[in-house]
Amino acid sequence: MTIAHGAAGLGILVLAPWKTVIARRGLRRPRGHTVGIVFAVALAVSLLAGLAHSTFGRLEVGTVTALTVHVAAAVAAVPFAVSHVARRRQRLRPGDVSRRVVLRAAGLGAVAALAYAAQDAITLVADLPGARRRETGSYQVGSGRPAGMPVTQWFTNRVPRIDLATYRLEVSGSDGRALHLTHGDLVAMDSVVDESAVLDCTGGWWAEQVWRGVRLATLLGMPQQGSITVHSVTGYTRRFPAEEAAVLLLATHVGGAPLSPGHGGPVRLVAPGRRGFWWVKWVDQVSVEPSPSWVQPPFPLQ
Repeated sequence: MTIAHGAAGLGILVLAPWKTVIARRGLRRPRGHTVGIVFAVALAVSLLAGLAHSTFGRLEVGTVTALTVHVAAAVAAVPFAVSHVARRRQRLRPGDVSRRVVLRAAGLGAVAALAYAAQDAITLVADLPGARRRETGSYQVGSGRPAGMPVTQWFTNRVPRIDLATYRLEVSGSDGRALHLTHGDLVAMDSVVDESAVLDCTGGWWAEQVWRGVRLATLLGMPQQGSITVHSVTGYTRRFPAEEAAVLLLATHVGGAPLSPGHGGPVRLVAPGRRGFWWVKWVDQVSVEPSPSWVQPPFPLQ
């Protein structure tokens, strides 16, 4: 997926000289060009920021990273792209689906793939930071040092204040029975385990830490159907296949120390093999639901 994403971006750059000729002709016509120009600028910023991140590492100014600029510019470009296409509708012509067009598209794809391979080769030979990024595009930050991990959360969330004295975790199994556990109850369980797992954040960084906690299977058993819903005090929610109860961990500690609020304390989910937005922070409810796990948006909307 990362390779396809990178090749598609480089494919846009390959198309740029051809598109520039068309754009220059269009700019000579007496009509509004603001939408098209803003779209082009946003797209250029997104592409350049993406190239900078994939080549030179996790660049940041204050709390803003090159990856943040890449994503923000891409999202900002979407409405302008839609408006630009709607204002300049093109009718489908017989020649648009010809063998020649298909071959040109295949050629463009091949050139884009070669450009991606060339970028990887250059970063490797030059020993640039991009050569050390993970297959997801993320860079290692703070492995073995929990305090070195960035404090990040989904853009709709803020770090909440949770009083350990009143905190309760509600666990509801498929049989309808509910448990209400304190933080101390979780820490004192005989079934507490330590597990090394990689947190790979969509913010462009990853870290491997030793997490301590209780597996969901210990609290829920192994549900035979439906899905497991993990809910945060902020309202953030993710749903998992029932069979993952054996691998999902409700962590109370990382690196031998209690989780800090910024890293999801008092309790967060550890979801090995999944990207960071699945690792629900500040968990207050876990329940077995009859709905399948795919009945949710691929990315959180809350």
